[in-house]
Amino acid sequence: MYTTRELYDLDHSIAGSYLAAFPYPWEALSGIKDLILELGSTLGDDYTQPAPQVWVHKTAVVAPTAYLGAPCIIGPGTEVRHCAFIRGSALVGENCVVGNSVELKNVILFDNVQVPHYNYVGDSILGYRSHMGAGSLTSNVKSDKTLVVIKSKEEAIPTGRKKVGAMVGDFVEVGCNSVLNPGTVIGRHSNIYPTSCVRGVVPENSIFKTGGIVVAKNEKE
Repeated sequence: MYTTRELYDLDHSIAGSYLAAFPYPWEALSGIKDLILELGSTLGDDYTQPAPQVWVHKTAVVAPTAYLGAPCIIGPGTEVRHCAFIRGSALVGENCVVGNSVELKNVILFDNVQVPHYNYVGDSILGYRSHMGAGSLTSNVKSDKTLVVIKSKEEAIPTGRKKVGAMVGDFVEVGCNSVLNPGTVIGRHSNIYPTSCVRGVVPENSIFKTGGIVVAKNEKE
């Protein structure tokens, strides 16, 4: 439930063929910068370059107070709102919303992703039509600075990386003011209650409730 193909429909990102080469999505994090540079040189006349190694589609809307750090790609129809801070190595897909005071760093946002209000997303991959509620964050470094391990009930998978945020599957809804701890994986079509502290693997089609209780969406209460 945490492989790349189990989490994401790769047809909904220009990074699809790149991600397809990795069994687990966190393995792709180290190459996002180089991927953006490679893709950027092929984008053509539909994109402008307001700064070196920054590509913005002509149909995207970028607020004058937003900061676009290199390298980054802003896809068609995407809106980057006031005071957004894109630090670099951010691949933002089609029809996304990057909201006010949102910070992105070393991320892939699939098409139709919304991070609309006061979000931090770092060293993470957000799947098609996923949405992060206001104030929800990815935490990408453990407090003891040790390497991140992906932990489920069945196994623990070392990532070999100090910085891993969250792997968020397609159609996931993350409630307001939630924290996705380092190495969190959320399966497709799952929902996270507001103000949750999430860690480990949340199965697809699940609801993560207050107190860390996880139930299947079709489970009667």
